[in-house]
Amino acid sequence: MRDGAPTVRPATPADIDVLVRLRVANAEAHIALEPAIYRVPDEAAVRRHFAAVLAGAAGRHAVLVAEVAGRVVGMVEVIRSPEPPDHQILRPESSAQIHTVVADDARGRGVGSALVIAAQRWAVAAGIAHLSAGIHHRNAGAVRFYGRHGYADSGLSLGRRVTG
Repeated sequence: MRDGAPTVRPATPADIDVLVRLRVANAEAHIALEPAIYRVPDEAAVRRHFAAVLAGAAGRHAVLVAEVAGRVVGMVEVIRSPEPPDHQILRPESSAQIHTVVADDARGRGVGSALVIAAQRWAVAAGIAHLSAGIHHRNAGAVRFYGRHGYADSGLSLGRRVTG
């Protein structure tokens, strides 16, 4: 990859092929972390997902891409969370999940930072008050990356497998 500052822009339907490749590559990296939890999703399903998000109502979700020298080398997806229902104790606060992927050969060059900063700006403009990144605890690089951008523990998610 040639050196150069990344530029970030909204994804378009013309980007779907590269978005699919980035999602699949990210899945393969996560399988190395925890093969019992992660999988490589069906490429057709990923393609349908991005097509639907890009065609969806403006402002609901975002997919932004980073380019260096005209090549898409990363993406960030901001998926708005539903508001808590009236019967729950959580205060309503507009929130979203952030998912960032950077191509292996573009890491360490500011691509991820440019994507996260752009996603945070988009979130503020969209009225989102809280972003969260679901990071696997063994993904030390991602934990450090998001930590450098001000993300911190905001609770503990406990889980348990149940059987019939």
